[in-house]
Amino acid sequence: MQIKILEEAEKDIAVGISFYESQGDGLGKYFLDSILSDIESLHIFAGIHVDVAGYYRLLAKRFPFSIYYKMKDDIVYVYAVLDCRQDPIKTEKRL
Repeated sequence: MQIKILEEAEKDIAVGISFYESQGDGLGKYFLDSILSDIESLHIFAGIHVDVAGYYRLLAKRFPFSIYYKMKDDIVYVYAVLDCRQDPIKTEKRL
């Protein structure tokens, strides 16, 4: 199974890196490594997650973020990586 992180999701990850790096030196890199590890787990676990607004939602293991993805053929498309602490209406609008 192939995984493609779409441009909007890459921007979400960059925002998360920036936020966590401002919280502590090296924390942004730890955030990136953790999120990428969660995304890589989709090679094995894609399709088993709860459906939210037409997307599968994977909850990140170490940070309060959700990874929203869809599957088509043998490709997993990651559409968004969103902070779970934000207003749910903002998440709905984004999706």
